[in-house]
Amino acid sequence: MISRKSVITFGMVAIPIAMYTATQDNDIRFNQLHKEDNSRIRYKKTCGHCGKEIKSEDIVKGYEYDDGKYVVITDEEIEKIKTEKEKSIQILHFAQLNQISPVYYNKTYQAIPEPGGEKAFELLRSALMSEQKIAIGKAVMGTKDTLMAIIPREDGMIIATMFYADDIKELQKPYSKPNVSEEESKMAKLLINSMDTPFDPAKYKDEYQEKLRMLIESKISGKEVVAEKTDGPGKVIDLMEALKASVEKAKKEKAIV
Repeated sequence: MISRKSVITFGMVAIPIAMYTATQDNDIRFNQLHKEDNSRIRYKKTCGHCGKEIKSEDIVKGYEYDDGKYVVITDEEIEKIKTEKEKSIQILHFAQLNQISPVYYNKTYQAIPEPGGEKAFELLRSALMSEQKIAIGKAVMGTKDTLMAIIPREDGMIIATMFYADDIKELQKPYSKPNVSEEESKMAKLLINSMDTPFDPAKYKDEYQEKLRMLIESKISGKEVVAEKTDGPGKVIDLMEALKASVEKAKKEKAIV
C-alpha cells in the first residue's frame, strides 16, 4: 500500500518516488470487556458543550489560542500553505551511516521510483552504495517538517524518518563504571567472536506471541492453562566462570549448526 508520493531533490536533480510502509504490526490485540458479562466496552465521542454523540465527519481540527477560544483549521488550508519545495524530500547533505545513533530512527519506508525516475533513482542509489554514504533530507509530512535518512541497499533504497535532537531524551540514569581486568576483557571478546554470525532476520520470530496464540487456543478449547517450568538466568556468582561457560556453550552450539 502506497503511503505517499514524493520527489527526492538534490542539486538540480528531481526523482519522483512512491513511499511504501516497510513494517507492519503483527501483535495480538485484546479487546476490553465488562468483567461481569464479557460484553465489549465501547467508547463514544461526545461534544463537551451539548453532550451529543459526534460522528467522524462532524469533527474538525481546532487550535486553542486562548482559554476556551479556538480557530478552526481545515486539511485543505494546511495543504495550501505547502509549497512544492516543502512537499518534496530535499537532500540537505550526505553522511556516513555509522555516524548516526539508531535512537534517531523512527519509521521506515521503502522508496520505489515512479515512471521516468528510474535512471536518476539508480544513479543516486549506486553512487551512495559506492561511497558508503546516506543522504539526510527533510520534507513536510502531515503538519511537521520531518527529518529523513535515505539509505541505499543492494536492491533499492529505504527512507527512515528521524527524530530531532530535542526529541531525544538524555540518559536518565548514568552508572559508575567499575574496573574491568584484561583477562575479563579478553574472555568477553572471545565470547563475542564465538557468537559472531551474519545477521539473517528470517531466523528470528516472536516466540512469545506464538505462546500467546497457544494460550488463546487452549482457552477456546476449554483446556487448563499450566505454567511452564523453566530455569531462570540465575545469579552470576563468578564473572570469569560465567564467561568461560558461555564461550564453551557458544562453541558447541556453533558446531551443531
